[in-house]
Amino acid sequence: MPGQGRMQKFMNSMEQEKRNVDQDNLYGRILERMRHLCSVREYCTSDIRRKITGMLVQAGYGKEPGAGPDGAGRQTVSAADIRMSSADDIESRVIASLIEDGYLSDRRYAAAFARDKASISGWGSVKIRYALSAKGIDKDIIAAALEEIDGSRASARLEKLLETKFRSLRSSSADRIRDRLVRFAVGRGYSYGEVLPVADRIIGRVAEDGTEMF
Repeated sequence: MPGQGRMQKFMNSMEQEKRNVDQDNLYGRILERMRHLCSVREYCTSDIRRKITGMLVQAGYGKEPGAGPDGAGRQTVSAADIRMSSADDIESRVIASLIEDGYLSDRRYAAAFARDKASISGWGSVKIRYALSAKGIDKDIIAAALEEIDGSRASARLEKLLETKFRSLRSSSADRIRDRLVRFAVGRGYSYGEVLPVADRIIGRVAEDGTEMF
């Protein structure tokens, strides 16, 4: 009947309006939370995206972690396609707002990450590059971040690291000591080309001093 059709359209319109209000409220809550997190420390886009997804799932939007790309797996609501579309929209809007307002910057994050891992954790450039790449950071941004690392300080840290390791080794062969120092430093994320001259320099100093090679 015509009257029933108009009523159904009216009910659908009201339901859509309610969904829009709910989504706007959720967007506001998520944006506020992400702004707070980004004000405390640096995050990259992929980290923030995961946090947004977590909040959306808790609110009943999107798929639970582990659900397949075709939608297989446990879902939070029955109207999955609509909810997933809404979740994608909210996520995109939050990310765009954070970037536009300066809360989120992969370039800034990469520079801070590289600087801290090199100076505090003693990581080499190879390990830093791999870690940033795993977070989805653009290769050009990674290259720029690595260029900001103070080369002389990085070399000094590597030498100190190898000297400490050298004192713990027990071997009478310079070649065996060199191999162990190289393997150790490569495992910390330094390249072979960075490590070998430093290892040779340490071994050479010991030879010049006339110190026994353990």
